[in-house]
Amino acid sequence: MARTVWGGPGREVREEDVVDLLLVVSELVTNAIRHGEGLAGFEVRPTEEGLWIAVHDNSSVVPPAAYVFPTTHPGGGYGWPLVARLARDITVAPRPGGGKTIGALVPLRVAPAP
Repeated sequence: MARTVWGGPGREVREEDVVDLLLVVSELVTNAIRHGEGLAGFEVRPTEEGLWIAVHDNSSVVPPAAYVFPTTHPGGGYGWPLVARLARDITVAPRPGGGKTIGALVPLRVAPAP
């Protein structure tokens, strides 16, 4: 998606940005499955700055890490700080009918010409 929708001929996406995008998607989807009572949906759309992703789950509980980053990691808690480091404009919003949506913009850069 990053390469075909946001990138394209003459506008190749940096490989490290694709890796960052995959990490953010993986973390948010995993959190929805583990802590959000299951994945309820997934959206992605291109913007001028990168790709906006939205992960919908079935839990209305906002993760405590959304308000403050953990200072210790007792066997977990790495995902949210990773998302916060790699993405921008992170939102947590309730969904009509229950659950929540966590959205994030993952910036993408054009790769230098070979």
